[in-house]
Amino acid sequence: MHAASPLLSLIMSLFSVILPTKMWFSPTQPITIRIDSKTATSLILTKFDGTVVGTKDAPTGDATADLRTLYPELGKVGTYVLFAVPKGKGVDAFEGTPIVIEALAEKHQEDVSVVRIEPLRYVEMQTDAGKMTMCFYYDTAPNTVDSFLRLSSQGYYDGLTFHRIMPNFMLQGGDPKGDGGGGPGYSVNAEFNDRKHEVGVLSMARQGDPNEQTGAMPGPDAANSAGSQFFICLDYNTTKQLDGRYTVFGKVVDGTETMDKLKATPLKPDPRGGEPQTPVTPPVIQKAEVFPVKPGHNPYASLGLGVVPK
Repeated sequence: MHAASPLLSLIMSLFSVILPTKMWFSPTQPITIRIDSKTATSLILTKFDGTVVGTKDAPTGDATADLRTLYPELGKVGTYVLFAVPKGKGVDAFEGTPIVIEALAEKHQEDVSVVRIEPLRYVEMQTDAGKMTMCFYYDTAPNTVDSFLRLSSQGYYDGLTFHRIMPNFMLQGGDPKGDGGGGPGYSVNAEFNDRKHEVGVLSMARQGDPNEQTGAMPGPDAANSAGSQFFICLDYNTTKQLDGRYTVFGKVVDGTETMDKLKATPLKPDPRGGEPQTPVTPPVIQKAEVFPVKPGHNPYASLGLGVVPK
């Protein structure tokens, strides 16, 4: 018996019922998947906002299907989610892990240049103050989400701190130096979008631009300077000024009590007389773990606008 290839082993470890043959497809390649289910199965494709695109019967037995043939809509740029469900059931009865299908285009282009498939995942972040569950906006900030998930899965955030806390504004963490000046050694280009900096929203910290004080948008150097530092919004009355200027990439969907404990962390007086922002003892991110969405536990349902078909 031949051993599974490294690529196949990776795919099988990430996915469950819906098994893509690989994770990247050119615009002319069939998007081939295999369904690992012992019962008659349907495939429900939705847009990321939950709008149903269509429902198709999955192949039975040891067979593959071409999603591009089943769903011509995948020829349009967008972010989709595919669910496998027992035939005749609704999406709430999905089996295995739903997959995110990103039909991507080059900058300033309209035609799909590549299709990426990945499992729908979330992060559980354990801190000194408790746990937070984080879900992500694959549709509006795909590169930022990819970076955050990759860093989390590789243990990058484990042992780092929330080094900046402003109780009426936000919680900031993810800096390996712990002083606001560190990062992962690379930058993620800005993915500014229309999502609001509401309570619990995750957004990327970046360098400031002096011209922003006059109301101007940040220049490219500042806009594209995000790395690993992120912040959690605490009060939309104060964070609404960030809308459209920082990359919103996710939301804390469970763990409000943890956020409340974190923002109550004792702070050092500001030697310049400003608002205190530096914790006396910075709260530690003990562990950030990545998990696939599974039947019976879909944190994205808490988003309201997430992957719950309308």
